[in-house]
Amino acid sequence: MRHTRILAAATAATALVALSACSGGGSAGAGGSDAGTLTILDYYNNEPDKTLVQESLDACAEEVGVEIERETVPGADLIQTVLQRAQSKTMPDVLMLDNPDVQEIAATGGLTPLSTFDVDTSPFTQAILDAATYEGEVYGLGPAVNTLGLFYNADILEEAGIEPPKTWDELKAAAAALTEGDRYGLAFSSIANYEGAWQFLPFMWTNGGDETELDSSENAEALQLWVDLIDEGSVSAGSVNWTQADVKDQFVAGKAAMMVNGPWQIPALADADFAWDSVLIPVNEPSQDPVAPLGGEVWTVPETGKPEVQAKAAEFVECMSSEDTSMTLATNRYLVPTRTDLIDEYVEQVPDMAAFGEQVKTARARTAQLGEEWPEAATVIYTAMQLAITGETTADEAFAQAANG
Repeated sequence: MRHTRILAAATAATALVALSACSGGGSAGAGGSDAGTLTILDYYNNEPDKTLVQESLDACAEEVGVEIERETVPGADLIQTVLQRAQSKTMPDVLMLDNPDVQEIAATGGLTPLSTFDVDTSPFTQAILDAATYEGEVYGLGPAVNTLGLFYNADILEEAGIEPPKTWDELKAAAAALTEGDRYGLAFSSIANYEGAWQFLPFMWTNGGDETELDSSENAEALQLWVDLIDEGSVSAGSVNWTQADVKDQFVAGKAAMMVNGPWQIPALADADFAWDSVLIPVNEPSQDPVAPLGGEVWTVPETGKPEVQAKAAEFVECMSSEDTSMTLATNRYLVPTRTDLIDEYVEQVPDMAAFGEQVKTARARTAQLGEEWPEAATVIYTAMQLAITGETTADEAFAQAANG
């Protein structure tokens, strides 16, 4: 999964705190049998990610001097699997989590702070550290991440004499001008789930909006932009049901001249019969910096009650976010390294990622401000989107109505 998995069940997190307390105690099944073998759990179960990640895991195993036993599960099953493994005292030695889930799992006591092992976290972007921090302690490292940008059909924009938009006004004008026949000027996902909320966040945050005050004028103004784009016919009303994969399909098929999407779609753009490029998410005012959400995964050390094995697992987590591993994973998987000193070098090597490399520098973790309460805010955001876009209420009233159920 990329960035849409959010831990939904508070009861599951509560269960884990009790289970993690009894997951140690030297059980033969808890973690690796000794420091020479590390068990690993992740959700990269689809190709090519499964193989690409395996290559980095194998390289780190050799560097750290351990054997590894890897288990992969579907993204939707990861948290339940963690709960089951905790109950049976078979927590892995190294656990990968989607970054918005880290704080909830850390809150249960199921993870070990990296400070326990003197892991240096200083080289990494603040956003990935925010995502992995709970009560002042960093619980994991993410080697490479993703975010959102604006893709555009370069052939169509050039033919129309339109420059890639940098502001909301330019975006509205370009989307209107590029809408023709069965082609819309712009496509985005406003579906009623965390994926839709993720797509809206760049517009909300860039405009100074905030999840701590959802019914603010800044948030309403961002939502009004989306309502206007749909009402004016520049974006399909079908966006309320579109996933990001659907948005990509519209763009590749030539039914959208621009799209809001992430770099994980780049391999699929090889099928496009036109030239494309990407830019930063447009801002409302030229003085604003575009702020987009941070997507990607974090590698953590579970609390297994085996200090020697945990110390070796921490070495492994460090290796997975080393300079070489970060660059390898980023290059192979169209991600951006989280080590700040590598981003510019990476963009030189992978110019298709230039906009995303720049966007990551100002990206924000979804859990940075609300922590464990983020899922509730995300639900209000996507509910408000649906209410306003479908005309059930105004953009000014949507967030308050969504919050009140």
